[in-house]
Amino acid sequence: MSQNKAILKHLQKGHSITPLEALHLFGCFRLSARIHDLINIFGHDIKCEIVVNNKKRFAKYSLFL
Repeated sequence: MSQNKAILKHLQKGHSITPLEALHLFGCFRLSARIHDLINIFGHDIKCEIVVNNKKRFAKYSLFL
C-alpha cells in the first residue's frame, strides 16, 4: 500500500496525524508532501493545525468531515 493510501485511510477513520506519527506508523519522512498529494492531486479536503508544544511547532492534519 502506498503512503498516500495508508495516510488517507488513517485520516478517514477520524484520526489526525503529525509528522512524528507518520514516521512511526508509515515510515513517512515527508508528511507535508503526502498531504500535498492528497489535496492537490486527489482533491481531499484536509485541514492543517499548527501545534505548539514545549516551544516546538509542528503540523497536525485531519480530514474535514
